[in-house]
Amino acid sequence: MAEIRRVAIIGGNRIPFARSHTVYKNASNQDMLTASLQGLVKRYDLEGERLGEVAAGAVMKHTKDFNLAREATLSSGLSPRTPAYDVQQACGTGLEAAILVANKIALGQIDCGIAGGTDTASDVPIGVNESYRKMLLDLNRAKTLGQRLKILCRFRPRFILPQIPANVEPRTCLSMGQHCELMAKEWQISREDQDLLTFSSHQNLIAAYEDGFFDDLITPFKNVARDGIMRNTPLEKLAQLRPAFDRKSGTLTAANSTTLTDGAASVLLASEEWAAKRNLPVLAYLTFSEVAAVDFYSQSKKSEGLLMAPAYAVPRLLERADMSLQDFDFYEIHEAFAAQVLCTLKAWESEDFCKNKLDLDNALGSIDRSKLNVKGSSVATGHPFAATGARILATLAKTLHQNGGGKGLISICAAGGQGVTAIVEA
Repeated sequence: MAEIRRVAIIGGNRIPFARSHTVYKNASNQDMLTASLQGLVKRYDLEGERLGEVAAGAVMKHTKDFNLAREATLSSGLSPRTPAYDVQQACGTGLEAAILVANKIALGQIDCGIAGGTDTASDVPIGVNESYRKMLLDLNRAKTLGQRLKILCRFRPRFILPQIPANVEPRTCLSMGQHCELMAKEWQISREDQDLLTFSSHQNLIAAYEDGFFDDLITPFKNVARDGIMRNTPLEKLAQLRPAFDRKSGTLTAANSTTLTDGAASVLLASEEWAAKRNLPVLAYLTFSEVAAVDFYSQSKKSEGLLMAPAYAVPRLLERADMSLQDFDFYEIHEAFAAQVLCTLKAWESEDFCKNKLDLDNALGSIDRSKLNVKGSSVATGHPFAATGARILATLAKTLHQNGGGKGLISICAAGGQGVTAIVEA
C-alpha cells in the first residue's frame, strides 16, 4: 500500500470580492472562475502544464454553467489535458473541493491540483412557470404545424410571471438570516458583541491590505483591486443600523451579516516532491478535515440551529488530530453572520452543550480572540458562497507561513445544516 503523503498548500489566488449588482453585475460564474485560475496559473508559471485535476463549483448556477470547472480550466492557460469537475456543498464548496483534491494527492493518485469556487448573486437563474416550461418542451418535440398550434393554445397570461429564486431553506422556508436570529436568541448573543466582531473583521482586513498581505493572493478584475465590502465604519454607526431579519427584536443587521457578493477564489495544492521539482515554496500543509450535519428542521427537541454543524465537526476533528481547541495559533471561523461565530464559540464554552450534545466529558473551552480571523473574514471581505473556502485556506496558509509556522483551524458553516472544517499546519 502506498504511503500517505503530506499535502502542501503552495498558494492561492482570487479576484477582489464585490457587492452584488455593482461592478461585476455583467460577469458570469465562468468569467470570474476563469480569472481566478488565470491569475494562479500566471503566478506559479503553470502555463501549458497538465495538473492532476481542478475541482471547483458554484452554488447558484445557470444551465450555461454546465461543466463549469472544466470550461474555466480550458480558458485558464493550463493544458487542455487537465481534468476538471464541479463540486457543490453550499458555503463549504471551496473547502470541500480542496479536501477532495488533497485526498487524491495524499493517496498518490495525483501529484497536484487546484480547488476553488465562484458565485454571483448578480446573475441568479430565474425560472419560468412550470406549466409554461412543460408547454415549451412539448412544443420542441412537436412534429407538425397542427401539433404546434394545439400546444400553443395552452398558453395562459400567467405563464409569463417569472419564478424569482428565494434565498431560503427549502425545508423551513426561512432565510439563513432568520435561522441565525433564532440561534442568536437561543444562545443569548448580544447586538454589541456582534457589532464588535464585525468592526474587528473590517479593521483586520484594512490592516492586511495596508501591509500588502494580499499582493500575491489577489488578481485585479474589471479594474477592481480591493474587496468592495470593506468599510472603516465606527462602532457607533454600526450600532445605529436597524435589524435586517427580525425588525422588532432582532440583532442581525446588514453590517454584521454578510452581504450578497460576487467573486471567485482558487488554491494550488501539491505533493512536496512536485513542489520541490518546480522550486515552489510550501506555505503550509492541509492535514485533517471533518464534515458534519445537524437536524435543523425537526420539530423535536433534538433539532439544532441551521448553522451549528461546525460546533459538532470540530470536536471530531480535534479527537482525530489529538489536539485541543487551544492548540492553534490562528482560527478562521467563517463569518456568515457575526452571530454564527459567537454562537459556535459559546457552544464550545458550554459545559452543558459539550456534555449533552457532543458527548464530551468537559467543555472544549475558550479561544484567544486575538487569534480569530486576523486578516478579516466574510462580513468584511464578502461571501461569494462557493469561493469562501478557497479564500480562507489560502489566507490561513500564508498567515502561518509569515508567522514562521504553527497550526490553524478552519470552520465553515453551510446551508442545509452542514459544516466543513479543517486543520492547516506549517
